[in-house]
Amino acid sequence: MPRGLKWTMADAALHNDANLAAAAAAVRAALGRRSIVLTGMMGVGKSSIGRRLAARLGIPFVDADAEIERAAGMSINDIFARHGEADFRNGEARVIARLLEGGEQVLATGGGAVMNPDTRALIKAKGVSIWLSADFEVLLRRISKRKNERPMLQTADPAATLRALLSEREPVYAQADITVQSREVAHESIVADILAALLAFLKAGPLPREAGS
Repeated sequence: MPRGLKWTMADAALHNDANLAAAAAAVRAALGRRSIVLTGMMGVGKSSIGRRLAARLGIPFVDADAEIERAAGMSINDIFARHGEADFRNGEARVIARLLEGGEQVLATGGGAVMNPDTRALIKAKGVSIWLSADFEVLLRRISKRKNERPMLQTADPAATLRALLSEREPVYAQADITVQSREVAHESIVADILAALLAFLKAGPLPREAGS
């Protein structure tokens, strides 16, 4: 069980547009200048869900990977190929630190970003972190469609690599303030789950708490 608030399905009433709008307004008011930071594995839906969440809240959406590519002037695949993972991770940490100074936003991070303890500390200080979790089979099905765009999976056995990455990263992802299950439903349903979890977390105050699904 993660240290933070665990959420797998919003109250059905929150899926009503009027209730979603009210929840979004309450979250926006309680958020202040903090960022909402989405973490989790590649393929979990951080960018697509993040865009919808930001639109619902009326705040900017920022994709850290896109900002890294913009800063480097090349794709993430090219950064890995030309400079290696260590250089990429150093640049990623610098970009995320800069982005967190931007205040109120939904920030989607790369799958390995929070493995850096300094990045985790900055997210803790300047944001509310949400781990979008997904079952292995769901992730494998999603990333198989775009595996050539995933430099970490350019191996002889991408499924085994994914399992190894999950085993390494999930204990760190679980340190997030909130956990929401990403699953094969409409993205708006996941957004409703996130809003419900954010509202509960922000009302509870600064100390994270656990809740059953």
